[in-house]
Amino acid sequence: MDTVTTIDAVRSKVRAWRAAGLQVAFVPTMGNLHAGHISLLAAARDRGDRVVASVFVNPLQFGPSEDFTRYPRTPVEDERLLVEARCDLLFAPEVEEIYPAGGKQATLVSVRGLSEILCGQFRPGHFDGVATVVAKLFGIVAPDVAVFGEKDYQQLLVVRRMALDLSLPVEIVGAPTVRASDGLALSSRNRYLSAEERARAPLIYQTLRETASAIGAGNSDVRTLERDGLAALERAGMKPDYFSIRTAADLSEPDAAGTQLVVLTAVRMGRARLIDNLRARRREGAPEG
Repeated sequence: MDTVTTIDAVRSKVRAWRAAGLQVAFVPTMGNLHAGHISLLAAARDRGDRVVASVFVNPLQFGPSEDFTRYPRTPVEDERLLVEARCDLLFAPEVEEIYPAGGKQATLVSVRGLSEILCGQFRPGHFDGVATVVAKLFGIVAPDVAVFGEKDYQQLLVVRRMALDLSLPVEIVGAPTVRASDGLALSSRNRYLSAEERARAPLIYQTLRETASAIGAGNSDVRTLERDGLAALERAGMKPDYFSIRTAADLSEPDAAGTQLVVLTAVRMGRARLIDNLRARRREGAPEG
């Protein structure tokens, strides 16, 4: 694996691959890699002749009181894992390489509507930061395919819509969430959990699963299911930002005809904010609650 830190070096490498007729797959990350990230690399390897990964903690997607400065950074371990995952090129730029104008950058990418609900309501500007850095990375790497984890479901849809609206020639692939044996979705922020919080955290997935099962069994009372989900998490001492049932395709409020749904939540536990989701299929013809 080659490791580069400049935009010019990435473009030079990718140009050579393209001249050889090779397909390029890309996995953008913020580092502190774990098995979930490695599953994205495997999906990229299945879809490309060469795989590029980026490790960049993007300041633009962090609010002023969020954890940018303490976000876990493990560059040596990240490189080792990427080599084992057969990554061909690691792009690990400094902030100044991506944002040479610093906080004075005049251009932001905003996916209106989709960025302002759910996590966007509780983290204003977050998805503008995500869409902006992903658009920049797509312009730098020029991949044929880019792989994102379904754990960050809203982010996946934001990126898909951004690529569609800007006519970017990149196929956006969602890869399944990787979980610990007790169901907790793998996340870099899991390391913020105390032992006691980690023991309670699997209830997030359990609550999602119970709600999805109820939907599949014919319960279409969306509002009651959402209230019950919130209450279950609160009883466990968690502080949920939201527990919501939405249309899987676009995160709109479900209507009577929609069958493909997704249950999403964001929960605060101590220093950690954890997100998760689970797809659910409503039976056709079930009355809307």
